[in-house]
Amino acid sequence: MKANELKKGMVFDQDGRNILVRQVQVQAPSSRSGNTLYKVRGNDVASGQKFERSFKGEETLDPVAIARRPVQLLYRDGDGCTFMDTESYEQYTVSEEVLGDDLAFLSDGLEGITALITQGALLAIELPATITLEIADTAPGMKAASSSARTKPATLSTGLVVQVPEYLAPGERIKVNTETRAFISRA
Repeated sequence: MKANELKKGMVFDQDGRNILVRQVQVQAPSSRSGNTLYKVRGNDVASGQKFERSFKGEETLDPVAIARRPVQLLYRDGDGCTFMDTESYEQYTVSEEVLGDDLAFLSDGLEGITALITQGALLAIELPATITLEIADTAPGMKAASSSARTKPATLSTGLVVQVPEYLAPGERIKVNTETRAFISRA
């Protein structure tokens, strides 16, 4: 596989580490003889460490065979999080360190999660673009609050803290962008 074929969500082998591509940025050459560079941002699947490197378009990379399976969170315990394949009912347990920042979005029964699986082991999860969560705690909603740009912090049912418009109150359900961790709208 050539570097110019990389896309978000692909996994490739770099010096014995499996790298999950989170973002590919194309940098056009500044001179005629220059090469187009592909700036890849991602994470080491095993350790979660950030990975950033630029590749020339013709550089060869070793793709890793990954199965994408729909899964649902069953439960969290001392061993980590256990997911169930919604089609084959196979279960995969993965440590909380592997999930990293995605933990803040996980709640029991959450639908739309995709698991990246290779050789029977869950490497990482991909969350849906938006998730609906309930506001657990925030300052009381203001009746006179306009829908202006003024915001306040709100703690959601999973412990995630996001900025929300000041007219929202505890108990309301909102949509949150999983990429930017930003409030989108009421659910």
